[in-house]
Amino acid sequence: MSNPPSGAADRASILGPTLYFKGDLSAEEDLLIQGRVEGSITHTQRLTVGAQGTVKANIRAQLIVVEGTVEGDLQAEKAIFVKETAKVIGNIYAPVVSILEGASFSGNIDMDGKKAAQLPKHEVVPPRMVKPSTSAA
Repeated sequence: MSNPPSGAADRASILGPTLYFKGDLSAEEDLLIQGRVEGSITHTQRLTVGAQGTVKANIRAQLIVVEGTVEGDLQAEKAIFVKETAKVIGNIYAPVVSILEGASFSGNIDMDGKKAAQLPKHEVVPPRMVKPSTSAA
């Protein structure tokens, strides 16, 4: 027999593939997103964007796992894992980052944590394109 759940960390929620949520999503339990979410997501636990999930939002969580599509900045206290099936357009801020071969990623990665604190809560920051210099040195 297993012990009954004793706190928020023992619970998990699933947003199914037919669900569409628009707005500010906040929770203190593990969450698996298989549907569509637009807005902002703030979590104190593990957040997983499943293979069927599509998120257009900035995401803040303790741990983030991306298997589906995310357009927005990702900020995690512990780590961010981008799986081989993932497509991420946005910046990543976490002390530990893993991007598996096969994943699509467009953005910047900051692992020192200084820039992440400056991000506005709802603003999606597009990745910057750097043009090579054409002048001779």
